[in-house]
Amino acid sequence: MTENSTATVWHEVASPFCGIASDDLTIEVNGNNVKVLENGDAVTRPGFETPISDTQPRINGKEVTLEQAVSHIAELLINSKQPLIAGLGTDLNGARAAMALADKTGATIDSYYSPAAFRNILVLQDTGYMTTTLTEVRNRVDVLLVVGTDIESTFPRFFERMVWNKESMFGQEIESREVIYLGKKPSGDASTSPNGKKAQVIACDNADLPEVVSVLRSLLKGKTIQAETVGGVAVSELNTLAEKLKAAKYSVVTWSAGQLDFDHAEATIQNVCEMIKEINATTRSNGLPLGGKEGDTTVNAVASWQSGYPMRTTFNRRFPDYDPFLNDGRRILADGESDVVIWVSSFNTSVTPPESAATTIVLGRSGMQFKTEPEVYIPVGVPGIDHEGRTFRTDSVVSVPLRKLRDSGLPSVFEVLSAVEQAL
Repeated sequence: MTENSTATVWHEVASPFCGIASDDLTIEVNGNNVKVLENGDAVTRPGFETPISDTQPRINGKEVTLEQAVSHIAELLINSKQPLIAGLGTDLNGARAAMALADKTGATIDSYYSPAAFRNILVLQDTGYMTTTLTEVRNRVDVLLVVGTDIESTFPRFFERMVWNKESMFGQEIESREVIYLGKKPSGDASTSPNGKKAQVIACDNADLPEVVSVLRSLLKGKTIQAETVGGVAVSELNTLAEKLKAAKYSVVTWSAGQLDFDHAEATIQNVCEMIKEINATTRSNGLPLGGKEGDTTVNAVASWQSGYPMRTTFNRRFPDYDPFLNDGRRILADGESDVVIWVSSFNTSVTPPESAATTIVLGRSGMQFKTEPEVYIPVGVPGIDHEGRTFRTDSVVSVPLRKLRDSGLPSVFEVLSAVEQAL
């Protein structure tokens, strides 16, 4: 950290806004204004630089003290027949506080990012999968297969930090690495190597991925395919890809479940994961599910530690009751099954609660705009900007420490939810 008369400059700052938790940012803080000076990207810049506009809690649009807002939330929960704690864009301590409050009130918990997360979780629970870490990718990958995902749009620095790094721990020639896209084309040039070697693209619509991946898996198992094309892709091209995967010393197959948005996408992810297991009969291969932004990996980890289950768990029978379909927060609100919803979104002003008949409480980042003013709105601090915290990156193995960069006076999600619990 360096200081001058008007601003403070922080070095080697970790980002809670990208799933790979880039930890090399240089941030300038001038009062409540934050600016990314170095190593920012299209995800981290707006994450850090969104200005503060609201600082005072509101009840039905009227400004109140934090104590009054907390007391009103407690009263709503005492009279609630079925509360829901959703959104859950928060850090590790915020997730712990949400779990504690759900346990005490009999609430159901669910994350805004659950629809994507459960495309992976359902596979993990059904047949398991073999996954790797960002560090292993950085140091070992020789063939990277990207399935149905435009990495650059949501993880802009992934290639810079994990694939085209200057050196690896084991002396691998970085330029020898091969990147192959199956499905979507890359939207930019990040997948192109420093020396100009472009990624191979085997293009097809995401709707055709179930069939294309099934054929690729069959070819890897040595099956004969009679068709010449599948989903617009030549079977001969898929056969060449299968041979590359078998010849690789450490291949990695990566995907973002958030971008595999088609019916029964989890079945295609399962096919990918079973294919990875089969490749390991003769060589090494691993999966890398990409996610982790805005706390989605963190809240599922905390829920699993404390209840034995991920999101979509209810405590309405005074013990953890997991059902990924019945406890879907979106479905609950759409069907009018919850009378009070606490919506938590401390990272992103655009992640607002869906319209519903439930009495709505929002613990949100300052600057949120609502179609309908919630009964209670408490502007909360952003982890890694307004208070210290921890967040898990996409590979779920490293909890990244987040610094406090400014004194905004905004409370953390942990502080608010803990105060509500104590007020009950």
